[in-house]
Formats: sequence, structure tokens, C-alpha cells
Amino acid sequence: MAERGLHVADPAERENLLAFATSVLRLDEAAVIRLRRRADGRVGAWAATGFDVLASRAVAAALNPADATVAADVLVEQLRGAQQDVDLGYAMDSAWRGTLPPERGFVHVDDLPARDLVELAQRGSALAQDRVPVSLLDQEVIEVSGAGERVGVAMRMVFTLVAMGFVPDKTAEVVRVRAERNWIRLDARFGSVSRRRNRGPALL
Repeated sequence: MAERGLHVADPAERENLLAFATSVLRLDEAAVIRLRRRADGRVGAWAATGFDVLASRAVAAALNPADATVAADVLVEQLRGAQQDVDLGYAMDSAWRGTLPPERGFVHVDDLPARDLVELAQRGSALAQDRVPVSLLDQEVIEVSGAGERVGVAMRMVFTLVAMGFVPDKTAEVVRVRAERNWIRLDARFGSVSRRRNRGPALL
């Protein structure tokens, strides 16, 4: 593996990472993706979205160095052409802003039907076409409680989850709501979205 490289032996895992990177690029042509080796040996891929929410997905891979940021378009191009070894190209570490959520410390608060989140995002998109103020994104549209936590889920998180393609449309699956002291996370089949906690009131 190269000095700055990613080794993804499983073709299915390469497709998973390619799908993630392609979705990131669709939201922002100038996006960067941060790759970070996790304690469980997998590699987490992170992207800052235009919704002020972090999107992430983990894949089985080997990464060198342990923490590297790459241009999303470069990663997409490399994943489309490489067999196992991916050249991460020029270091983009200085382009990353902010911190990542911790790997540990999250508790499972509750589960939400994935189809309800898809419908909520679709209704929000319809409203946005009528020029609803951007503040709509900051509204906490769902509130859940459990494990001693009360968590409000902002529309920003719902939009990001659906825009990234993390939940299939018309699915019977659930999205898990997890929280720790500073972060809220929604875990779906194809990825997760995270956002710093907001104490605003929920609409539902």
C-alpha cells in the first residue's frame, strides 16, 4: 500500500465506499472526505454536508496513514478504477474543519420508522420550494426519549439522512437514534448522520 493509500480487498466494500463518496460529491462538488482508522479495525469515512451535519459510513479496509483527508472527486475516480489499492492523492487535511464525534459513549435512545423520515424529508422539500425560511432546517421535528435521554431530531439531520441515500424509500426498516453528551446520531442501513446537540423545542 502507498504512503497515502487505502486498501479495500472486498469488492462489495469498495462499492459501499464509492456510493458514499458519490453521494457526498452530488451534494458538494468541492467536498472533502476524511478517512480515519477506527478502534475496531474498520475505516470510517466522514463528510461535512451543506446541512451542517456530518455524514459517515464504515468499511472494511486498511488505511495509511491512520487519519487522512482526500478530495471527494479524487476518491470517486480512484474507487472506480482501482482493484484493491486506492491512491488518496494530494493531502487535503487542512481543508477539514471541526471535530469528529467520539466512537464510544453513545446510548441507544429510540428507533424511528425509516419511511416516516423519508416522508418528512419529502414534505420539507415541498415546503422549501415555497421559500420557507432556512430556519426550518434548525427546527427539531421529532423528539424521542429513552435510556435517560430526551433527544430532539432537527430537520437538518432528516434531510441529510435521505439526501445521502442512507435509507431506501418505502422501507420497513428503522433508524436508530443514539446520543452522547455532545452529539446526536442517526444510524441507518447505509450510513449515519451526526450533529452536535441542540436544546431547541421539538415540533412533533
